[in-house]
Amino acid sequence: MTARSPRQQSPVRAALALVLSTRTAPRVADVGLLIVRLVLAFLFIYHGARRLFGWFNGPGLDRSADYFAHSAHLHPGTFFAVLGGLIEFGGGIALALGLFSRLAGLAIFGDMMMAIITVTHSNGLNATGGQAGWELNLALGVLALVPAFFGSGRFSVDALLERRLVGEPARAVAADATRVPRAEPAPDPV
Repeated sequence: MTARSPRQQSPVRAALALVLSTRTAPRVADVGLLIVRLVLAFLFIYHGARRLFGWFNGPGLDRSADYFAHSAHLHPGTFFAVLGGLIEFGGGIALALGLFSRLAGLAIFGDMMMAIITVTHSNGLNATGGQAGWELNLALGVLALVPAFFGSGRFSVDALLERRLVGEPARAVAADATRVPRAEPAPDPV
């Protein structure tokens, strides 16, 4: 029987370490952020365009304003229809580009929470019978918090602007600011 060197790990331990690890590799995190941003962008550009422009067989601004005024009880309906449409359409574009993703994520989160409060909450979590429940609003709103909390990642306009304007990533600057400096050794007495 040969003993394993201390640095060598069994294949089972290596597989468990990979599956159970709580550390995320930076590139994997950036790809994950890109996927989240693009999925949210697709959904919110679609819904915002339906609301604002009537694209994709959507209601358009007039019918959306009527819905906001009468079903959601938000007055003036036109103001809230435009606001919701701009958050959805503009926020989706911002997430697709990775431009001001933290603000776009927060705005979309707020939009989804308003949808729960004003429309779907009374229908229950998983409503059936033609009425939408609030589960999808909650899931999309919380998913929008991912770029709000973690930023856009390296594959974004935000990252490009950060490199050009700040020079080095802000994370490194922030980490530097919180680092405790080492005490210099006292000079030798002469």
